[in-house]
Amino acid sequence: MKKQTVDGEDPHLIDLHPRGQTGAEALLRSLKRNGIDYIFSNSGTDFPPIIEAIAQIPPDDRPEALLVPHETAGISMAHGYYLTTGRAQAVMVHVNVGLANTVMGVINAASDNVPVLVMSGRTPITERGHEGSRVTPIQYGQEMFDQSALVREVTKYEYEMRYPEQGDSLPTRAISVARAAPAGPVYLSLPREPLMATVPAGLADATPQAAASLSAPDPAAISLLAGWIASADAPVILCQRSAPDGAAAAALASLCEAHAIAVCEPFSVRNVMPGNHPMLIGHDPKAALQDADLVIVLDSGVPWIEATGRPQDNARICHIGPDPAFRRMPVRGYRSDLSITADPALALAALSQALPKAGAHVAKRRMHISAQAAARREATDAFAAQGATSPMSGEWLSRCLSEVMDEEAVVFNELGALPAFMRAHGPNRIFSNPHSGGLGWALPAALGAQLADRERLVIACVGDGSYMFANPVACHQIAEALNLPILTIIKNNGLWNAVRRSVVAAYPTGAAALANTMPLTSLAPAPDYGFVARASRAYTERVQNGQDLPAALARAIEVIRKDKRQVVLDVSISVSDRH
Repeated sequence: MKKQTVDGEDPHLIDLHPRGQTGAEALLRSLKRNGIDYIFSNSGTDFPPIIEAIAQIPPDDRPEALLVPHETAGISMAHGYYLTTGRAQAVMVHVNVGLANTVMGVINAASDNVPVLVMSGRTPITERGHEGSRVTPIQYGQEMFDQSALVREVTKYEYEMRYPEQGDSLPTRAISVARAAPAGPVYLSLPREPLMATVPAGLADATPQAAASLSAPDPAAISLLAGWIASADAPVILCQRSAPDGAAAAALASLCEAHAIAVCEPFSVRNVMPGNHPMLIGHDPKAALQDADLVIVLDSGVPWIEATGRPQDNARICHIGPDPAFRRMPVRGYRSDLSITADPALALAALSQALPKAGAHVAKRRMHISAQAAARREATDAFAAQGATSPMSGEWLSRCLSEVMDEEAVVFNELGALPAFMRAHGPNRIFSNPHSGGLGWALPAALGAQLADRERLVIACVGDGSYMFANPVACHQIAEALNLPILTIIKNNGLWNAVRRSVVAAYPTGAAALANTMPLTSLAPAPDYGFVARASRAYTERVQNGQDLPAALARAIEVIRKDKRQVVLDVSISVSDRH
């Protein structure tokens, strides 16, 4: 990379970086040029060239490398950072063993269409004759014939660096692919030899590669769908997520209010509608589909469960999204009468333009849906209030949590809070675990979101089993080391309740359901979760009675605001057959 001298009068050009840079230095500079702010790193013996490059390169010319003492925490922090900023980040781990620990997070990112660049070292290829050749026994034991196979099925792109100059070009290629819709994780394998080798002199920097533009909808398909909406008596839109920029959420809120279209958010992973929106009828797909004569599935991989509540046979079904068929799902048999490949925000904007002015029947439908939405909110509030007991209900926990969240607060939810009992102030305020179900995601994802905005109230609400999966010792150490004062709420019911409920649903009168303690579900004896957090100087409380929860939440937020200190609340929750 070259530029003119400061005074602009010297016709000669000067180098911005010295000749003889290594492949590792080229890699770090390329990451920075491609918009990577952070590398969430769990280092290993393959890292010497990376660590030396970090020490050599000025901080403004490279991403900030953060030491994250467990790989699942690193990949989930990158996930959470993206959800609140829309900016992809990078993860770097140690050869095959580090990559193995990272795979679950890569699966989650693939399921949630989150772009992240995953890099791992690769044990040196050569035994002698090169800088970076093998020097320890472990470098024999960690070699694989095909290390990339660990993540090939769940990444959009994977490749191995062969030459030092590829440190510049490969990240450019990988990040461009990761960002293209539908977005997703990508992977680079980094042997020591090309990282330590010197880039040949005189090579120009890699050319930039912009991510592909968003796909616009087919006008004919939009016109057809607009006609269906205009003639429908009971249209409904099902949605599970929107992009971090909120454009699709804003377009949806405007469209559905203008044309009186009910909205349901089944199996939500990122809330789309504000909780008080008059067209939001809830989160139950079975109820939403009962009378619908037109169903629009907006970028939703699992809009309903075929076995328990599918649309009416005479209803029209339309799927919209960057990949409306969700091709990475091997089995997905939802009926579709019209599939529109398009960015959701662009498709909704086009629909708004194509629809005729709303008539009297739309006004009547608007009144009906608004009344339905208001009745649902009243019913959920009343039901939640009944749970202020000892132990309290999950509904009460969710309602209390919602009340202390300001307009910018976000919660990362993993088998903890219940979105149906919360009132989000806007889109992308409630992030629930991806449908891939890789546990231990929410707590480190909340750390990534807090890193992106240190002033925002960031909450992780997790089940007790999910808390264990999150490697809490590592997460609390990260929170203290990086000054990330998140609030962690542990929904403590002493068992794997999701497993228990699945057994009861399959065998309601079976021996396991009738047993005093169902096999393979109990987490007793429970550890002292607060003790784990206090090892990293967290403020902790145990809350057993629902009446005490509002005051405990207020104290927690005061500690976060005044002391900039992480907080953990261990909350006793009753066992439920509903969630």
